[in-house]
Amino acid sequence: MERADGRAAGMSEETFSTQADAESWLGENWRGLRADDVGKVVLLDGETLVYEMSLHDPE
Repeated sequence: MERADGRAAGMSEETFSTQADAESWLGENWRGLRADDVGKVVLLDGETLVYEMSLHDPE
């Protein structure tokens, strides 16, 4: 996770057994992450980037 200014968020990484579990967790927690000034989350499969998601308001 990354703060809005690009610094690492300093939060622990979450691990999930499926992509659906990861997306469900994010759906439940994105507001709290954003309140903690997290600007971006990434979904990895091992070391392979699946996607990045901004938590900023669209411009």
